[in-house]
Amino acid sequence: MTIDLATIGRALISVSDKSGLIEFARALAGRGVEIVSTGGTASALARDGVPVVDVGALTGFPEMMDGRLKTLHPRVHGGLLAIRNDPAHLASMIAHGIVPIDLLVVNLYPFEDALRRGAPFDDMIENIDIGGPAMIRAAAKNHRDVVTIVDTADYSTLLEELNANDGSTRLSFRRAMAQKAYARTAAYDAAISNWLARETDQAAPTWRAFGGKLSSALRYGENPHQAAAFYVGPEARPGVATARQLQGKELSYNNIADTDAAYELVAEFDAKTPAVAIIKHANPCGVAVGATLLEAYEKALACDPVSAFGGIVALNQRLDAAAARKIVEIMTEVIVAPEADEEAIAIIAKRKNLRLLLAGALPDPGAPTLTVRSVAGGLLVQGRDNGRLDPSALQVVTKRAPTAAELADLEFAWRVCKHVKSNAIVYAKYGATVGIGAGQMSRVDSARVAAQKAKDAAGAGSPATVGSVVASDAFFPFADGLIATIEAGATAVIQPGGSLRDAEVIAAADAAGIAMVFTGMRHFRH
Repeated sequence: MTIDLATIGRALISVSDKSGLIEFARALAGRGVEIVSTGGTASALARDGVPVVDVGALTGFPEMMDGRLKTLHPRVHGGLLAIRNDPAHLASMIAHGIVPIDLLVVNLYPFEDALRRGAPFDDMIENIDIGGPAMIRAAAKNHRDVVTIVDTADYSTLLEELNANDGSTRLSFRRAMAQKAYARTAAYDAAISNWLARETDQAAPTWRAFGGKLSSALRYGENPHQAAAFYVGPEARPGVATARQLQGKELSYNNIADTDAAYELVAEFDAKTPAVAIIKHANPCGVAVGATLLEAYEKALACDPVSAFGGIVALNQRLDAAAARKIVEIMTEVIVAPEADEEAIAIIAKRKNLRLLLAGALPDPGAPTLTVRSVAGGLLVQGRDNGRLDPSALQVVTKRAPTAAELADLEFAWRVCKHVKSNAIVYAKYGATVGIGAGQMSRVDSARVAAQKAKDAAGAGSPATVGSVVASDAFFPFADGLIATIEAGATAVIQPGGSLRDAEVIAAADAAGIAMVFTGMRHFRH
């Protein structure tokens, strides 16, 4: 059985990220590999005494046009694409002075980094690599003869392969590197095309591509029989993808999904006001604002302390010791915050399985980013729900207008409702949720589920829904859903309006003497 070994005699190295370059190149040179290089890479190698041939000596052309033109030449691409055991290819190489290139090492211009830092348009254009992707695709296509390395993390992998095979590589190795190479150029082009779609205001371009880099291979997905992995895209949105995990077990698929939901929700609140969200299965089971994080957490926990067990806690401010001490009193899977005090970190460290994530900043809830969801045979792509409530646009539709206190709670409930799975009903009072109904098939069921949870939390006392306000993510199709909230004790309602039976719903509100406002905006979340 053949294992198709290929020896490396000549390498072309052209890298933007020069991490580990010198040590790697020295190791190759030590094996007798001739190194051809370009521009800054060639200069860096020569400066450190690594023998290097400038690519201009190979092509007979100097670099020109500010480095835009240096490797787009038949003597480069011929050296990469030539099939070594094809007589016609070999004859062409001899006739045109083309020498074989057995190893290509390229990492691309840092377009994604420029995207993350919000570089100006002209800078973004100059960070689009042309020669690099062209060489990568050529070398990867010819992987029967050529090795393609696109990731600095694979320098050591290649050297280990050469050590194990007396300076050669196996076909299986070259094929694996080719797969990685094509995935890299695909993700790179996806970042560029999506950036240009935004720049040209194309909400639905003819072709869409999305890409990301592996952050971690997960033990499994939603269930143990599902394979899963976490990929990080080029978007510079603070959250679970950008967070530092200070301690705790490896994040699971469900942890990541729930932590993302929690952090996006808590970001709805101004960072000047302490806010806490507790999430279970991507739905909030308690959200509150307070004078301190401790107060906000205690108010959020009171909404549904049973469901909070084993949940995710997100905070919109630097985690302090008082809040940390309270949070660890019950079993919690993940805590995510922008930052944390050293004392808080020390408190959490005593719970070795508790994950602590520090995201560095809060995401902008109004940013025009995309969300992607797979369906059989396709992708559903939409803009993130960045709709925000404009208090001046609220329409009071009942005889009684909400009081100032009710209005503040209505605005709070509306922010939370946006992050609850439809059909969504949120009862709130004094800047805290007191009952949440999520994901029911009818709105009246959501209203009753939320009210029952409030009763359960109250025990023998009066449920907190008495005297609360309520938010509904979509209109009430019938008055029965509204009546269920009135029976639970709600005194004011916020909803989009737009039902054919709005008049019937408004009449029911007036008959009960409650206030109701329309937003004109829906917040379905499926």
